[in-house]
Amino acid sequence: MAEATNLTVVGIGGDVGIYALCRAFHERYGAPAVVLSSVATRVMARSSFVENVVVPQLNDVETLLTALEEQARRLTGRTLVLLTNSDWHVHTLVEHRERLEAAGYVVQYPSADVLARVSTKEGFAQVCEKLGIPTPRTVPVDVAALTAEGGRAAVPAAVAAAGVLTYPVIAKPSDSSEWFAVSFPGKRKIHALTEPEQLSTLLGHLVDAGYPGTLLVQEYIPGDETQQRSLTAYRDSNGQVTLLATGRVLLEEHTPGTLGIPAAILVEPYDDAMEAATRFLDEVGYVGFANFDFKRDRRDGRHVFFEVNPRVGRNNWYVTAGGASTAQVLVQDAVLGQSAPLVTATTEVLYSVVPFGLLKRYILDPALLARLEAVKARGGLVNPLKYAADSGLGRRLVVEGITQNYRRKYAQYYPRPETD
Repeated sequence: MAEATNLTVVGIGGDVGIYALCRAFHERYGAPAVVLSSVATRVMARSSFVENVVVPQLNDVETLLTALEEQARRLTGRTLVLLTNSDWHVHTLVEHRERLEAAGYVVQYPSADVLARVSTKEGFAQVCEKLGIPTPRTVPVDVAALTAEGGRAAVPAAVAAAGVLTYPVIAKPSDSSEWFAVSFPGKRKIHALTEPEQLSTLLGHLVDAGYPGTLLVQEYIPGDETQQRSLTAYRDSNGQVTLLATGRVLLEEHTPGTLGIPAAILVEPYDDAMEAATRFLDEVGYVGFANFDFKRDRRDGRHVFFEVNPRVGRNNWYVTAGGASTAQVLVQDAVLGQSAPLVTATTEVLYSVVPFGLLKRYILDPALLARLEAVKARGGLVNPLKYAADSGLGRRLVVEGITQNYRRKYAQYYPRPETD
């Protein structure tokens, strides 16, 4: 098999997920990385192989594109793999793909048409319905239409229409890239609502903020965080799914800006979910990484799918650590032009960005806790930031500070586990 040389990863963002991707490329190919972020981030601090370039106003389209072109000129002669874990940035990269490819970047994301079809949760649900993939009952609320129909005066009718669902309900944006740009009091990635008055308040804030998108009010699937699941897939340029990985979420993040992002995942195979995801990606003609969120419904054991994110996901290290290299599948396809057999993550590892002692507080099932203890005892506990090849004293101190800071965050936002 031919090997890729002269690779450089160019990442956009500054979170754990981007570092994990950079690490995957560095482990497999020795590739250095340049990460653009609007501010210097602790996640990249003191790294031996990641250069963090600060670009203020990075969320301005022209600023982003110009900064990427500047890096391409600086890195002339390198094979530049462009990566991001932000929905808004994915949309921007896809919209300006030709300009970025002309600058020398490998831009391996779905086409604009496919992205438009799957990036809204309504579009996702329509494809799932066609394929017989379970999704929650959902009531869409067009906030722009509410504004046109009278603003806050139109909110009570929208709340009444959502009354076909039983509370508690989940409220979240149909399009995450639109949600990225809006600001209002109490904004969260996902809103858990226990009564109609809370929905009324949320819709009022969105009307006031001029939110142009659709809010989805969704049936709540019962079960605690350990019933949440994650699936990562890669479908190549030839239309073949070449990577699949699934895992059981053990603990989610709870700060307002990161609510719902998995903080700990146990790699487990779910063949039915892999089969469903493969059919979905084949149906829409997808290319690149995709990250599905789904949940086991404890009432009937079904896996209920919520959405697909058009990217690899912030928690992607569970995939590589589980034995399916995110770097290798992308390079084989998009850099070397090679067909590759399907690889699945089969190694039972425990991905966690939080201290193990903190994680244990939130695991209420004794059998599951014993299993996690056993995985840790045999060396299966993995943290993407704890990388032996990037472990100078300064770097180790930074990583330990980031890890221990989760104790403060959980004490503030999620001091005790919820059973449902």
